[in-house]
Amino acid sequence: MSSKERDRRITDLGTLKALAHPLRMQLMRGLTIARVATASQLAEQVDEAVSLVSYHLRKLAEHGLIEEAPAQSADGRERWWQPASDGVTVRDEDFRDAPEKAAAHTAASRLFFEQRADMYRRFLDERTHWGEQWNAAAQSSESSLRLTADELTELNREMLALLRRYEDQGRAADAAGDTEGRENVAVHTYAFPFRV
Repeated sequence: MSSKERDRRITDLGTLKALAHPLRMQLMRGLTIARVATASQLAEQVDEAVSLVSYHLRKLAEHGLIEEAPAQSADGRERWWQPASDGVTVRDEDFRDAPEKAAAHTAASRLFFEQRADMYRRFLDERTHWGEQWNAAAQSSESSLRLTADELTELNREMLALLRRYEDQGRAADAAGDTEGRENVAVHTYAFPFRV
C-alpha cells in the first residue's frame, strides 16, 4: 500500500463542491488510474483544452485533492500531478446538518452515480472488443436482502476490506512489473434500503 492517506474523508462543503464538477471528477478518476500525469496527458483523455484542464487541476489542488508530483521526464516545463490520497470518502453524516450541505451532497452523489453508470454503459457498448475471457469475468448482479442497518454496515465493511485486498495485490504486481493481462477494473456497489 502507498504511504499516502488511504481514503481522505471530505467533510467540508467547499471541497465537496470542488470535486462535484463533471470535468474535475473525470480528471480525478483519470489521475487515480494513471497515478501521475500532466495536464496535457489528462486533456487528451477527456478531450478538452489543456488550459481548461490546468485550471481545474489547480482547483483540485487548492482543496488538497491532488498535489504536484516529482517530474517524470527531463522536460522541466511539464507540471506533473498525483492524487493526494489513495481515495476519497464522502459520507452523508458529514453533510446533513444544513439544507445547503445536504443538497450539495445529494447533487454530488448523483453526479458520481451518473459517471459510474456512463462507465458501465461504455463497457456494454464495447463488450465485444473485450473478448471471451473478460466478458466471462465481468459481472452485473442485484441482490435483495433483509438486513438491519448494523448488518448492512458490516456487509459494506467486509466488501470494502475484500476490495482493498485485491487493490493492494494489483498495486504490488504493478510495482513488481507484473502487468501481463492486467486491466483497470471498476467495481461499483450500491447498498441502500428500499420499500415496495
